[in-house]
Amino acid sequence: MDAGRIVDTALKLIDEVGIQALTLRMLADTLNSGTATLYRHFNGKDELLALVGDRILGEVRVAPEELEGLSWRDAVTVAAEAFYSTLCRHPNALSLLAAQVPVGPNALRGRERLITLFLSHGFPVGLAARAFTAIGHYVIGFAIQQHGPGAPGPEDQGQLRDYYHSLDPTAYPATTAAADELTSVPLHEEFRFGLDLLLSGLEQSGLSSSPEPEDARGH
Repeated sequence: MDAGRIVDTALKLIDEVGIQALTLRMLADTLNSGTATLYRHFNGKDELLALVGDRILGEVRVAPEELEGLSWRDAVTVAAEAFYSTLCRHPNALSLLAAQVPVGPNALRGRERLITLFLSHGFPVGLAARAFTAIGHYVIGFAIQQHGPGAPGPEDQGQLRDYYHSLDPTAYPATTAAADELTSVPLHEEFRFGLDLLLSGLEQSGLSSSPEPEDARGH
């Protein structure tokens, strides 16, 4: 049995039932196989899940021609939105990309492309590395918080708005005044706002110095 088919099937099951509910027995039954066959390809569920995470990253598609002639900000925005859109298709699997630093072949290719993009626009190596990490953390974190298991839905936002309005305005004047704005911004608009702030911060940092990361974790 092809390992790629096993990983694809595992991702489909995770999309349906979640990571915790997925078992190797369930996966084997879906493939009309036995768990012994799975163990010929993977040491266990953890290794399989790491490959599923990399499989998700392989779905991020940005054609080179889409980036031609764009400023670095616009090019990074296109890449970040493609990444975010991919993650939104797999809400049950989002924690796989937060559990460990992805280092599979698709992760390596994506990392190489984005860091190369920064370098090609004059970013020094240290700043390019930090920029890549910050954007990755932002996109994954936003997707987990807003789309992962247990993420708030429209009805939750309505309840939260009502709760903010019910607060004592003398104790929480800013929160009560901003209650509608805190709970009514469309998710994609909120995503773009945060991304634009991050990119503006990179612009403000300047491209003339190359701060070296104090800690390589997360890269």
